[in-house]
Amino acid sequence: MTEWSIIWEARDAFLSGVLSTLLLFVLSVLAAFLIGCVTVYLLEARNLLSRALRIGIDLMRMLPFLILAYLLYYGLPTLGLKPSAWGAGLVALAIYHGAYFAEILRGARIVMPLGQIEAAKAHGFRPGRLYWRIILPQLVIRTRPLLGNQLIYALKDTAFLTIITVQELTAAANSVQATYFIPTEAFVVVIALYWAISICLELALKWAGRFGAKRGFEHV
Repeated sequence: MTEWSIIWEARDAFLSGVLSTLLLFVLSVLAAFLIGCVTVYLLEARNLLSRALRIGIDLMRMLPFLILAYLLYYGLPTLGLKPSAWGAGLVALAIYHGAYFAEILRGARIVMPLGQIEAAKAHGFRPGRLYWRIILPQLVIRTRPLLGNQLIYALKDTAFLTIITVQELTAAANSVQATYFIPTEAFVVVIALYWAISICLELALKWAGRFGAKRGFEHV
């Protein structure tokens, strides 16, 4: 039996790893994006809470992702909390990348023209409605390339979670290569699958760009 025949025979392990990675990725980036959007909204107030959030963003950006995953998985049990590896990985991804999403959106918010914001206030828009209906959609469209890069970083960071025993795509490749001693073929398959997912993300972002252009938020 050739190495590639073995890979085919082990396809269920790779399929399970891909599905786990995709589920982990989708749930974590949705949570991270929500964290980022809410954080930027809270930063609008410019009070003590906004200062604390700003410090928190900086701390997350200076912290290696793997250290955060270790802290949640191995550190929380000392406080009486015992998260599963999958749960700890999901929370770590959401918190870590939520800080980056917040920083990306905050940077765009700083340079956003004030004219339309003042006009919306003059028409009676309350802060919450102003942010979610007027400000945030434009921030998302204008930061699309940066948000897209962050999505790919989040996808790649899922591979680190094999260290805390999350059974994702990289863990599946590790299992196959350890069983059959075919590391090259196993990880070539993993690279190809990560590339395929990343290409799908790129296509989705291009579609979002065309949608934004039609709505007048940016030019193609």
